[in-house]
Amino acid sequence: MKNYWKRGEPMVLTAGATLAVILFMTLTLMAVILGNSLGYFWVKGLVRFKLNDGSYVMGQLTAAESHALTKAKRLQLKVGNRDLYSQDFRWVDESEISSKDIPKDAYLLERFEHGNFFGFLKELKKADGSTVAADAAALQQAHSEIMKKQKGLKQIKGQMSDLNQSSEALRLKIQKLEYRGAEANSAAINSLNEERAKLTATFDGLNEKLNQQQAELGKVTAVFSDAAGADKELPLLEIVRFYQPNSMSIFAKAGAYLVKINELLFDDPRESNTEGGLFPAIFGTVMMVLLMSVFSLPFGVIAAIYLREYAKEGKLVQLVRIAVNNLAGVPSIVYGVFGLGFFVYGIGGSLDKLFFPERLPTPVFGTGGILWSSLTLALLTVPVVIVATEESLASIPKGIREGSLALGATKFQTLTKVLLPMATPGIMTGLVLSMARAVGEVAPLMMVGVVKLAPTLPFDTQFPFFHMDRKFMHLGFHIFDVGFQSPNVEAAKPMVYVTTLLLLLIVIAASSLAIRFRNQMRRRYTTSHF
Repeated sequence: MKNYWKRGEPMVLTAGATLAVILFMTLTLMAVILGNSLGYFWVKGLVRFKLNDGSYVMGQLTAAESHALTKAKRLQLKVGNRDLYSQDFRWVDESEISSKDIPKDAYLLERFEHGNFFGFLKELKKADGSTVAADAAALQQAHSEIMKKQKGLKQIKGQMSDLNQSSEALRLKIQKLEYRGAEANSAAINSLNEERAKLTATFDGLNEKLNQQQAELGKVTAVFSDAAGADKELPLLEIVRFYQPNSMSIFAKAGAYLVKINELLFDDPRESNTEGGLFPAIFGTVMMVLLMSVFSLPFGVIAAIYLREYAKEGKLVQLVRIAVNNLAGVPSIVYGVFGLGFFVYGIGGSLDKLFFPERLPTPVFGTGGILWSSLTLALLTVPVVIVATEESLASIPKGIREGSLALGATKFQTLTKVLLPMATPGIMTGLVLSMARAVGEVAPLMMVGVVKLAPTLPFDTQFPFFHMDRKFMHLGFHIFDVGFQSPNVEAAKPMVYVTTLLLLLIVIAASSLAIRFRNQMRRRYTTSHF
């Protein structure tokens, strides 16, 4: 037994058991996320119950539970039709159900507003008010024509967007001239006002034309009845897509699943972010992480090089190292407060006073934006990069430095040609850790630039292309907003898991690229010890 304890067998078993527990917890977490997210876009069938009081209820079965004492079972149905019932879900006791059926002609409608609608098609109404008997084929044809015309209106919306941006640019020029002196620049101001008036008139004409065409498209409607027989007239313009889930084949459901995945990745959100796509949030998250890496990696590496290769060992250097290690443990909300005061109000406010005084008190850079968010997270993660880089440099054998210097290389050449390439695996480890921490931070971003819904992206086709002053969406904040701020939390719960899965995939993808590069450098410099 003495040898057993001396060999450290209990510690080995304890370490192995701990690793097994950690792996089990990680796999359980992934299973919960995957189980609640991947099935969200699968088209579920509709079931209709006739209750003992003669009423009907129809929806998708989402949950079942039994009473702890009576063991009576009750079912949760997603009944949709929020504009009729004011709720998305309803609990029904099994004892209240007199009969059950699965209607083949029941429709599931995905709408731009008010969530899904479950019902039965009765008739179609044309733009002239005439009605026609309808089936699935007629509804599909009418809806396709409306969507095709709606896409045609995007050209008008694009022209209106260009006119609006041109008008805004002229307004800012006028504002700058008035700030410099309205009397001295009166001729130029009058000319710009005339030009802006022409743009406004053109914009108003396009807007009127757009409203007329949309109103005309809105006249084409479909009449549906719910399970209780109440009629609801819905403009086809408000319907995103529709299905008859009880008559769909497995291949049709798989096709619908892929369509929804495509919508999730490339479309904008709707219904207070609880439905639709997540492209703005995905784009904002990836762009913020890239900017953060651009800021944190160089500064972290340079600071580590100075501490390890140039600074003389002493109390001051020891204090700096202690401070760096302590900074890595500072709560992230503290960085958010610092970013708000230093970057937003300090640097951003100063930039506004220097370059945009005519726009004050309306801020340009003196408010939250993706630039300040990236710099705040760079401050938060730079201690990780410093520590990883310094440890990587310290692990390089001293003989390699001496050999390089003995061959006539300068200290700078030794650093750039020998030490940094060999330390690259450790530097990339620091980058991986910093990205993994930064991508999930939400608290500091709420102070320095993230918003619930951003009308424009920080990068677009308009000069100067990169708009660092713009606010942005973030997947982490999206999870917080949908999960805790949504007025309909139960309906939004699946979107929380979907967003969580996307956030994990982004972390895994970014980390995998960095790890692959790190392994390539490790194989190249086999003498290093990382």
